[in-house]
Amino acid sequence: MAHDTLAPPTRTRARGIGRVLIIVYAILALGATGRSVVEIIEKFDQAPFAYTLSTLAAVVYIVATVALIAPGPVWYRVAWVTITFELVGVLTVGTLSLLLPELFAKPSVWSWYGMGYLFIPLVLPVLGMLWLRKNR
Repeated sequence: MAHDTLAPPTRTRARGIGRVLIIVYAILALGATGRSVVEIIEKFDQAPFAYTLSTLAAVVYIVATVALIAPGPVWYRVAWVTITFELVGVLTVGTLSLLLPELFAKPSVWSWYGMGYLFIPLVLPVLGMLWLRKNR
């Protein structure tokens, strides 16, 4: 089979500053996943709501990382949906943690707008959306 009959490669978003964005997402995915696994195994009964939210955040970061790496229009849409969900989650959980601190006997990844992660969970989805908009 000749090479000219193969479909052209799909352009990746993993270039330039997009690589840095993907690396930060991957690090956050690892960190949130590790944190949530330890919390659920060792002390789930202490703060089930907060620890479940940490697990949700971990899943969101994993899917966002994959969606940012994978080429194609379907993954582009998955990235948008995931990152939008992430931003809504950070804003909702951040606000709830301020207004109803009793729900957060222990912090989650998104508590206080991601303060425990240097507010990266608050800034990252905005940067992700800007990157996706620029790199359609």
